[in-house]
Amino acid sequence: MSVHVFMGMSLPQEEAMKVLPAIYHPPIRRGDIPQLPEDVTLVGIIDGVFLSESSVGHREILTLIKKGITVVGGGSMGALRAMELEDAGMIGVGRIFKMYRDGVIEGDDEVALVFDPDDLTALSEPLVNMRHFLAEAVRRGVIGQEEADMIIAEMKSLYYPRRSYHELLKSASKIVDEVTLLALKKMLDSESFDLKRMDALEVLNTLKRLHHSSGKGRKKPI
Repeated sequence: MSVHVFMGMSLPQEEAMKVLPAIYHPPIRRGDIPQLPEDVTLVGIIDGVFLSESSVGHREILTLIKKGITVVGGGSMGALRAMELEDAGMIGVGRIFKMYRDGVIEGDDEVALVFDPDDLTALSEPLVNMRHFLAEAVRRGVIGQEEADMIIAEMKSLYYPRRSYHELLKSASKIVDEVTLLALKKMLDSESFDLKRMDALEVLNTLKRLHHSSGKGRKKPI
């Protein structure tokens, strides 16, 4: 009985292991699923390869589900595939999954980013994180909804490797007054608005609950 998680940029593996001591793999790509061992019982998909290489196929995930293996997705590629395969039995969790499912966002560029292949450090900012940041700024009364929408439109127009909070603030400087701009900078300097990280943790906690419930009465390692 084993739990396997595909993850990369959304959460450091050291932190993930404290939540769920599973078997961790790099961001999922086409061809990874057939390599999983026969004893796999739970699979979590968080991060995956977009655009530059072949992304994980729907049929690969469906093969797992048809075998009775539970697949949980959220955070990034996992959220997108979970939205597409929810009716087939894939479990989606987290706010990003719900945003895809409810039509608030669409397209893989919402969660895509560029990263260092050696240490998986993010080199750009996912648009969903920027949406989360600006939504919180609106909720706090720092910025108006119309202004936030204008900034998001500017970020959406940028090719995803160029998206960063530096670019967001540069766009904001053309839309909001100096007081508002300083308030936005203060928020970014003092807090984290990493929605992908939050959702990655939700995937891990969901897998943990599922593993615990399926293993009651049995003493088997993950």
